[in-house]
Amino acid sequence: MEWEKDATFYSDFLILMSLLIPNPSHLQKILERIRFDGDDNLHILADFDRTLTYGSQNGMKTTTIVSLLRDGKHLREDYAKRAHQLYDIYNPIEIDSSLSIEEKKPLMTEWWNKHFELMIECGLKMSDIEDVLVKSHLQFRTWVRIFLQRCYETHVPVIIISASACGEAIPIFFQKHEMDFSNISYVCNQFEWRSDGTACAVREPIIHVFNKDETILETLPEVFDKIHNRKNIILLWDSLWDIGMSTGFDYTNLLKIGFLNISDTIMREQFAKNFDIIVEWDNDFSELNTYLQPLLH
Repeated sequence: MEWEKDATFYSDFLILMSLLIPNPSHLQKILERIRFDGDDNLHILADFDRTLTYGSQNGMKTTTIVSLLRDGKHLREDYAKRAHQLYDIYNPIEIDSSLSIEEKKPLMTEWWNKHFELMIECGLKMSDIEDVLVKSHLQFRTWVRIFLQRCYETHVPVIIISASACGEAIPIFFQKHEMDFSNISYVCNQFEWRSDGTACAVREPIIHVFNKDETILETLPEVFDKIHNRKNIILLWDSLWDIGMSTGFDYTNLLKIGFLNISDTIMREQFAKNFDIIVEWDNDFSELNTYLQPLLH
């Protein structure tokens, strides 16, 4: 692969217009192996919020669907207070570095269960989710459509895994933008709905930040059957916690793409240690596609 002429080297990194390549020779080997193995051996694992979508809007961090529900007063008046109380209890556990992920997992499931029960108790309606989507600043990164369209044309499965408390919003958002391609599967938290459009239960499995990996797909045969023989993975994520997304899957080649949406020197160094390609400064997919498109042929 020929690197762009305007590329410059900083330490051992290759810095392009919007990308950081921590180890160019290693990246080139991964790209060549994935390309050689072909489309039939490839699948995509991607986060949604701040990965396929922009991480900020007008200099402000993109607002989540749950916070829009809370701040937009769609739910009962006591929802916000009680949701914050749960956050104050469980967030310290989530970020406690003295606890292992295995210790955290059941507690995060407990948190999510209590939060979902609270949303149901406070009268969540499907129309609430649809309303906040219309009013939100969520926006696909420019040129994401080109990437997803090409995955569809080459029959490469795309698995969207999200721990969002309002997972229904994700396929609705894809449908709204006419990007709900048949090769895309959504693995996210979803509710059961009554005939009047109110939520009455949450579906299993419950997905949180510490179980967003391929082991959870084994509980979803309709999804796992699409990918279990495809041993090459392209991982797209915006969090260091999420680099373990491929955990439990017997992969051959893994291309890790990180979206660094903030300007932070320490975070940049950590991303450089863990990702093969880093999209910096909340940029679009234009330059990234120059690396991804040759893999989809």
